[in-house]
Amino acid sequence: MPRVWMHTFATLRLMLIGFSAGVTGGVIVASCLHRVPALKAGFYPLLILSQNVPTIALGPLLIILFGFGILPKILLISLVCFFPVTMSILDGFMQTDRSMYNYMQMIGASKRQIFYKLELPHALPFLFTGLKISATYSVMGAVIAEWLGGGVGLGYYMILQKSAFRADREFVAILMIVTLSLLFFWLIAGLEKLVIRWNAKRSS
Repeated sequence: MPRVWMHTFATLRLMLIGFSAGVTGGVIVASCLHRVPALKAGFYPLLILSQNVPTIALGPLLIILFGFGILPKILLISLVCFFPVTMSILDGFMQTDRSMYNYMQMIGASKRQIFYKLELPHALPFLFTGLKISATYSVMGAVIAEWLGGGVGLGYYMILQKSAFRADREFVAILMIVTLSLLFFWLIAGLEKLVIRWNAKRSS
């Protein structure tokens, strides 16, 4: 069991780093695309197209390009988390209350003020939807990354147990993966209730 915990903590560390990088990149890219419509028109189709490349096919390519270190694993998890966050927050920006938007324009608010005081707060519920999807994807991405190349983590542990025909330990690893996904999802859901209380009241 101590070995399982060691591998679980390694997976947890990897997924948290990849998740943070993917979410940060997603929020920045979505904000830039929203604020520069010409950039969005050119980049949006590429964003959709990028999701047609299977994650399992990207892993070996990243390993060839960046070696067997932690960098290709973080990149793989970041790419998995990037898309849901980017699309969710872009949807949030597009759903901004138009009457309030027009009112702020009418009273002379700058684009920067409209973005930070209206569009960004309005997009927060959508952002958290993307975060919850990315939270579960980050665990899957970490396990796939460890499967493809690594010396520690639950993905690597599962390969070892498969070679030893230890089905019981495989089930323990699966249980750990499911537990990590659920805990991370609930953590994001709890954070959502704390950050956007007005939305929770509206939903209830």
